[in-house]
Amino acid sequence: MMRLSRYGGNPNIGVYSAANENLAIISPDASDDYVRSVESTLKVISIKTTVAGSFVVGSLVAMNSNCAVVSGLAEEAETEMISSKIPVLTLHSKYNAAGNNILANDFGAILNPNISDSDADSIEKALNVECVRSMIAGMDTVGSACKATNKGVICHPNTTAEEMKLIRKVMKVDVKKTTLNHGSGLLGPCLLANSKGAVVGDITTPIEMGKLEDALNLF
Repeated sequence: MMRLSRYGGNPNIGVYSAANENLAIISPDASDDYVRSVESTLKVISIKTTVAGSFVVGSLVAMNSNCAVVSGLAEEAETEMISSKIPVLTLHSKYNAAGNNILANDFGAILNPNISDSDADSIEKALNVECVRSMIAGMDTVGSACKATNKGVICHPNTTAEEMKLIRKVMKVDVKKTTLNHGSGLLGPCLLANSKGAVVGDITTPIEMGKLEDALNLF
């Protein structure tokens, strides 16, 4: 299932929300209609919380089914809220915007190449998948360049053939290039997705929607 939506007038819904196979974490100012849209399309439960006092939850949280990696700037009440639904790793690092710096599914993860060895080890243990550090499409913020589910990965149009080969090897699903939100190559901010569906910014074109449906096997 696929649905067009926006968050408070903004089509970059992935900035304000994060999702895995079972859970969505959504900023507290989201409308009831938006929350219902996410829950019904992705077939998840949801919680509303800020992270580090900020509404940009999607930029600060990366999840698979095993763990939520959360900015180390998160407040105790916020991490308690999230940990009531899923184990939490707080990332105390210069690169603590986990949603921007980690691309993950239940089979593997690609990390910002600047993340330290110790942080990479902690993320690998928490997500319980192989983690590899790499640039994607000339960007170190790999979670912004791509979006991954357990059925596929969509990536920035400038992603190289070698990078696509690496993503396939690590994340164990196929990967395809596209844009969303009427030409944006920064895909992470444009959508929420899991193996059951996708909620995508409502300025996404029909051609882009078709490519997304094909890449993430949303049939």
